[in-house]
Amino acid sequence: MTNAIAVKNAAISIQDLVLELPTPNGDVRVLDGVSFDIAPGEIVGIVGESGSGKSMTALTLMRLLPPGANIVSGQLDFHGVDLSALSPRELRKIRGRRIGMIFQDPMTTLDPVVQVGAQIDEAYRIHHPKASRAEARLRTIEMLELVGVPDAARRAKQYPHQWSGGMRQRAVIAMALVNDPEVVIADEPTTALDATIQAQVLDVLVKVRDELGVAIALITHDLGLIAQFASRAVVMYAGRVLEVAGTHELFDDSRHPYTAALISSRPGSTPRGEDLVTIPGRPPAMDELPIGCPFAPRCVSPFKSEKCDKERPSLEASADGRLSACHYRNERHEVMR
Repeated sequence: MTNAIAVKNAAISIQDLVLELPTPNGDVRVLDGVSFDIAPGEIVGIVGESGSGKSMTALTLMRLLPPGANIVSGQLDFHGVDLSALSPRELRKIRGRRIGMIFQDPMTTLDPVVQVGAQIDEAYRIHHPKASRAEARLRTIEMLELVGVPDAARRAKQYPHQWSGGMRQRAVIAMALVNDPEVVIADEPTTALDATIQAQVLDVLVKVRDELGVAIALITHDLGLIAQFASRAVVMYAGRVLEVAGTHELFDDSRHPYTAALISSRPGSTPRGEDLVTIPGRPPAMDELPIGCPFAPRCVSPFKSEKCDKERPSLEASADGRLSACHYRNERHEVMR
């Protein structure tokens, strides 16, 4: 497989990651050859439909996997250290300290019976055991102010139910940032938030990227967020990377039929009065993948052929160096020229 990115001095590098999960019918491969890098100070969007492997990739990177999960092969490189090879004790020195994660739902991330500030204090003191309670609280207030929480000292003494959804998400971001991580994984950080709050939360991530140089993996199904906030995008489907490109290149000249279908089916992309564009069918179950291209049963590309049904394409560069996993990447390139 061609290296999915060539980022010099990457903050994080995932190469040829293969993950299997146990099921009653045997182990199922849920990630197959996933590869991408993120540079310091860069926001990379990871996009795809539900079940495409986005969150599972993040959980594998953090080694927060269910019992029986098996990293079959691949590397999770973090500054020369393979995270997949670390012991739990070694991993705890990195997870939450040098790599932070913003989980999807702040209501399940935050303990409802513990004050918000105390939870952020704890996240700090775990990695700074010599810090006093007063020092931890000062750090917590500093982080809450950084993410835009007004009257942070007073609000830190409140419980999660006293905070709005957008404010809770800010608290979760503060918790992920409290130890000055070098990488932050934001897994659907704006789920269930209205458009105004979404923009505010993403503006917070951009702010910490700019001020702290944090590398951010922005996991989402919302291509609009990718277009607005990410410099590059990784498109995933059925546990595989199907395309990697700069954000502007992706929207102007997608090289995989799945990417083109996602872009066409965005809300607002259809002229008023016309039916919304949809992707036919549904994503396949991971234990029932087709032999060839996993997207082939849903593909409506004019280039689709029997080869798509029989041979699985690898992630390779087209004639101009763009990466996609499509047998007809060069033909699509020629049509779009």
